[in-house]
Amino acid sequence: MTVTPYRTNIFQDRQELSQLLIKGKQQAIAKDCPQIVSISQEIPPIDPLVVLQAIAKPHQLQFYFEKSVLDAAIVAIDSAISFKTLEKNRFNRSQDFIHSVLANTICYGQVNLPFSGPHFFCSFTFFEDRLPLDAPFPSATIFLPRWQISSYKNQSVLVANIEINTQVNLELILKNLWHDFQLINLSHRCFSRIDRIEQKKLIQQELQNPERFKSSVSSALKLIKENQLSKIVLANAIDVISPHPFNLVNSLDNLRQRHPDCYIFSTSNGKEHNFIGASPERLISIRNHQLVTDALAGSAPRGKTVAEDADFADRLLNSEKERREHQFVLDFITQRLSQLGLIPQHLSTTQLLKLSNIQHLWTPIQAELPIGVHPLEIVEKLHPTPAVAGVPTKIAQAQIRHYEICDRSLYAAPIGWVDYQGNCEFIVGIRSALIECHNLSQTRTNAYRARLYAGAGIVAGSDPNKELAEIQLKLQVLLKALL
Repeated sequence: MTVTPYRTNIFQDRQELSQLLIKGKQQAIAKDCPQIVSISQEIPPIDPLVVLQAIAKPHQLQFYFEKSVLDAAIVAIDSAISFKTLEKNRFNRSQDFIHSVLANTICYGQVNLPFSGPHFFCSFTFFEDRLPLDAPFPSATIFLPRWQISSYKNQSVLVANIEINTQVNLELILKNLWHDFQLINLSHRCFSRIDRIEQKKLIQQELQNPERFKSSVSSALKLIKENQLSKIVLANAIDVISPHPFNLVNSLDNLRQRHPDCYIFSTSNGKEHNFIGASPERLISIRNHQLVTDALAGSAPRGKTVAEDADFADRLLNSEKERREHQFVLDFITQRLSQLGLIPQHLSTTQLLKLSNIQHLWTPIQAELPIGVHPLEIVEKLHPTPAVAGVPTKIAQAQIRHYEICDRSLYAAPIGWVDYQGNCEFIVGIRSALIECHNLSQTRTNAYRARLYAGAGIVAGSDPNKELAEIQLKLQVLLKALL
């Protein structure tokens, strides 16, 4: 990959932009291979969610990622080039795709800014194989967006990625680029806030067979007593039906306002399915070869008063059952990182992560990333953690497939991005929902579905009724966002 810094605003000079495209085509001819021209430019501060509302189309791949307390958000719209697979070795194949694209990428512009340069947006399903025939997402989706807009501490950066081959019509590309850039500019000038669309009353809300869930918990506890398992995470879902399409941007705006301490995310398949959520769980974050991850397991409600909240926290910190569940996750992560040659470090005392409606046992873990280790190698090594699967992992996964009614799809799976320098941010897709933007059937008009997911960790001492109550508490996060 070649990098050419520019200080001037390339998108304000049509002739300069044309020259960069011509250079890209010349390179494509010389190498006899399509090239990516990637242009990064600072723009006036803008809310990426506003841009998503203004220019994204339902048939395009899209990605949204925000954590309000860090004052950071990024949106990716449409695909310059993408990779999808249903085959095994999906993480290795995804790495190969990223490497091959970067080997044929030319970067221009202000590449030293936060979130500048090419970023690859990634989603992986929880299970790699045996996906249902009607699965909304393949086992891996990686795409380099045509447009990427970020906001970090009141500084916004626009990145355009253009694929150029030997036969491309540069005039048409230039025309479309110029048109889209004007729309982005217009969204900055005309949209200072999210346009709210009133959501109509939901007409159906059902937890999928709660009695079967409690029965599954009881069966899992027998396996734990027989020492076949130490822990298993069982999920359930509710299907919410609406007479009108769910509004993606409204839901994301609701989530970021209600849960500024969580990662707000959305990714689409380009076929009118969006997977959204408010996840408290970071899988990995890498900045300048420094890795941070979290052991997050063991939970309790928040109290209605300061005293009640402190009481819940004290019970959580002193619960043998919850601390055992947390230790499974901590041991797993440190062992897996060590297997990759990393030296994980963490405090000896467990902390509390307090969210708006729930609190968790939390241990942040840090490590320096060795040269030659790709972020997706770490993602593969860590997925799935005991926080979303169980111990031992393979046995827990087999039992999850046996007990759970619905396919997990992207639920509890890695979702995030990798940039051209090896920086990345991946979360675990929990507290999430699959939103379908088309009618459920040809015979049932005006019926749109959102499937909301949540799970609970089952260890020795778990109680089926309490685990069901924990799931219902977690589901409220998404349900309130849809209303």
